[in-house]
Amino acid sequence: MPTAENHAQSAPPARVNDYGSFAEAYSALSETSLLNAYYERPAMLSLAGGVAGRRILDAGCGSGLLFAALRDRGALVTGLDSSAGMVELARRRLGVNADLHVADLSDPLPFAEDAFDDVLASLVLHYLEDWGSTLAEMRRVLRPGGRLIASVQHPFVDYAIQDPRPDYHATTSYTGDWTDLVGQTARMSFWRRPLHAMTDAFTAAGFRLAVISEPQPDPAARELYPDDFHSLSTQMCFLFFVLEVPPAR
Repeated sequence: MPTAENHAQSAPPARVNDYGSFAEAYSALSETSLLNAYYERPAMLSLAGGVAGRRILDAGCGSGLLFAALRDRGALVTGLDSSAGMVELARRRLGVNADLHVADLSDPLPFAEDAFDDVLASLVLHYLEDWGSTLAEMRRVLRPGGRLIASVQHPFVDYAIQDPRPDYHATTSYTGDWTDLVGQTARMSFWRRPLHAMTDAFTAAGFRLAVISEPQPDPAARELYPDDFHSLSTQMCFLFFVLEVPPAR
């Protein structure tokens, strides 16, 4: 997903968080960009580990890049995204038989209890003001012993990049513009919250915190993105969590 960087506008902004308006441009960028292809996606796959035979919900699947990587590793993947345009791109990538759904993570998930071994939420939770109902639903569809693996914008970065800086301990929204490769601008709105609010929300939903990760980018990107690689290697960007559902007693 686009990060919270501000860009100069070259065209009137689209509706807030309207991924359908620039789905193809963003999907193309995500395939090779430093942040997506050599940092966030490899980190999510590393945290997931061996997934062969595991039932995985890709919550916020976008155009299906993470879905495809999980499926290639033998996982049984279901994808869900609120953008019909993104889901259509995912279907083109993954084939007509891919299990894909258009649904909003703020609503009840269209799946039975204990339906999945893992839920992967890749850069989606920071779009939500209230995590409570969404995490409760993710907890519901996970089996005992299952995992939620999530990435979000790093709360310290969210605090530091804003001017004037808000109260770090408050949960507040901000909006920035993302400009694609052909100059189209989309307006993106995010919710920032402190780290303790994130961990409190996870535990309140019944998850047990197993891992907090601040990974390094894939070394293969060093030659492809020499300037940005150094910056990403020495500064904060995203924060990753592995949350476990306690096993049944």
